Amino acid sequence: MILSTQTDNIFRRFGEDEGIKIFARAGYDAIDLSMFQMTHDDCPLNTIDPDKYGSELKKKAESAGIVFNQAHAPFPCWRSDDKDYSVKMPERVKQSIRIAGAAGAKQIIVHPIAYPGGGEPQKQFNFEFYRSLEQTALDWGIKIALENMWGHDQKRDYIIPNVCSLGDDLAEYYDGLGNPDAFTVCLDLGHCGLVGEEAQDAIRALGHDRLGALHVHDNDYRHDTHTIPYDAHMKMNWDEITKALGEIDYKGEFTFEADNFLGHFSDDVVFDAVCFMVVIGRKLCAKVDAARPKNA
Repeated sequence: MILSTQTDNIFRRFGEDEGIKIFARAGYDAIDLSMFQMTHDDCPLNTIDPDKYGSELKKKAESAGIVFNQAHAPFPCWRSDDKDYSVKMPERVKQSIRIAGAAGAKQIIVHPIAYPGGGEPQKQFNFEFYRSLEQTALDWGIKIALENMWGHDQKRDYIIPNVCSLGDDLAEYYDGLGNPDAFTVCLDLGHCGLVGEEAQDAIRALGHDRLGALHVHDNDYRHDTHTIPYDAHMKMNWDEITKALGEIDYKGEFTFEADNFLGHFSDDVVFDAVCFMVVIGRKLCAKVDAARPKNA
């Protein structure tokens, strides 16, 4: 199984060129290109030539012995209380799709939108949004991955379900979009427990054909911690999660979204933390492979 991680923390610290080399030296097979900064008006990625920039990134990665397997579009894609922001974001999301496709990524995570009121209006709003991106994804040879999200009750100060929060919700959205050439599902394992569903149950609800990508991190079921599996005071059951992934014969990559763990380390020792994450990732990948059907 291909082991991957997001680029956000390391790229911000060391830049793209050195960051790619760090991940390759640490032993990752692939990396997930983080483009969150495109929400800012002054981000150069908003106006560069996506083919030129993405192709250059791809060459840099290949020369280091690594690839881009997936990417993150800017987030959030829309804000109910900021019309100016919401007007300019769709083109920036399309730009990130072009960049990721040129860099060789297989899928890009485009977060669903928490539309006011939820329910059927929310679903139809998201269907319209995703279908507006569909042709761009097809043109650039990359799939758009839907992710399970959570909301926040500000009055009571705790996490609540929101858009695509459960495995069945993700399955409904994916099936409704109806184009497996343009869309897939990224299950954020850490988000599952935050809304009351075990990650292993969401994995089984999605099954082999829908689930194409993962965001791997651990938490205490109360906070979106984004740290490595088995970190102190975290509670997710990795034996059950890896068992479920093996049972459905999951064919995607194993991609960490656990950069908060790296935030504990200064620049002079963070490489050792990156390497430690690789060790944990390999062990978890081995658990998945051990649980696969014997004839797979």
